[in-house]
This record gives sequence, structure tokens and C-alpha cells, in this order.
Amino acid sequence: MAKLRKEFFVFVSLFIFLSLGMHMKQWISHPIEHIQHLSSSQFGLFHPLYFTFLVYAFLYVIRFILGLFMRLFKR
Repeated sequence: MAKLRKEFFVFVSLFIFLSLGMHMKQWISHPIEHIQHLSSSQFGLFHPLYFTFLVYAFLYVIRFILGLFMRLFKR
């Protein structure tokens, strides 16, 4: 359960980081309007989750490979 909680925290942190990184101006000036216009986005309503999942999956693979290498060198 602790692993799941950690991965959820990583995903949510990445989601916040990516959304603020891409749309900082909109989040500061008009956040409610920005959320309301999400459904009319050219990428679709759930595009923030899709993009976050793609980045998360990429980072997870890198973390997994690094973890394997760390285990090899610890022995």
C-alpha cells in the first residue's frame, strides 16, 4: 500500500508540474475559465491525464532500469 501511495504522489506531482509548466499564465489569470474550456481542447477533455500518464510511464521505465542497475552493483 505504501508503494501505491508513493506512485500516486509521484503521478499527482507530475500532473501539477506539467499543467503549471504548460499553462502557468492561464492558471494565474483565469483558472476556472481555463478548466471550463478543457472540453473544447483540440486534444480532448482528458488530455492532461493522457500526457501525464505518458510522461509517468516513461519516467517509471527509467526508474525501473536504474533500480535494476543499482541492485546489480550493490551485490
